[in-house]
Amino acid sequence: MDVSVLTVGEELLAGDIDNTNGTWLASALTARGVSVRRILTVPDDRDVIAERTRAHSEAFDAVIVTGGIGGTPDDVTMEAVADAFDRTLVASDLAIAHVQQRLAAVGESVPELDIDIEAEAAIPEGAKRLSNPEGLAPGCRLDNVYVLPGIPSEMRAMFETIAEEFTGEVTERVLYTVEPEANIVTDLTEARDRFEIRVGCYPDKDARHNRLKLTGADETALDDAAAWLLDTIDASETPVEREWDPDEEPTGGPE
Repeated sequence: MDVSVLTVGEELLAGDIDNTNGTWLASALTARGVSVRRILTVPDDRDVIAERTRAHSEAFDAVIVTGGIGGTPDDVTMEAVADAFDRTLVASDLAIAHVQQRLAAVGESVPELDIDIEAEAAIPEGAKRLSNPEGLAPGCRLDNVYVLPGIPSEMRAMFETIAEEFTGEVTERVLYTVEPEANIVTDLTEARDRFEIRVGCYPDKDARHNRLKLTGADETALDDAAAWLLDTIDASETPVEREWDPDEEPTGGPE
């Protein structure tokens, strides 16, 4: 299952906040055996969001869009996703009732809120509403596009309600080596090509080793590749250490 993640927000592009949603979703999806093929950050621009949503919907098995839902002027994600599928926005009685219930639940702990409940509850026509256990605005699923909130606690809670819809067979093996990255490029390339897997090499000067990540859907191929690398470059299944040359510069290898 190949998935794309679209994170929405000018604040992400400006560096005002870290893109923790993209990182968290990538980790959660990978843990479920899903292959995350894109993480793209886009501005709060209705046309841009619509165009990227449409393109990624056609290119990947599923698209997760996070951020830009709610009632502020820059919250245009729902409108943009509706545009991508030539739909209008509608607010069902159930969605309105959910927003009202959430408002009532928080009514004693926050000042009185002046909210357009119908606008808050609106999702693209024909979409499946996704409840928001931690907030007001619902998410939705339309075709293979999932729209989640941008507030991290809300996004994570909503993702847990749909996590079972994301499954795959991709798995990984992790090895370690004290060999300088530049010395093992040829061997890593051969492992990638011979066993038809993805190979990543990640130098870690603090840990004083290189971490090798082997990824693929065929567990036998991963086992064979790991065994070959353990023998060929004296890799280890447990962390090892070496003294780093402070003047040594990392050299890129295959990914």
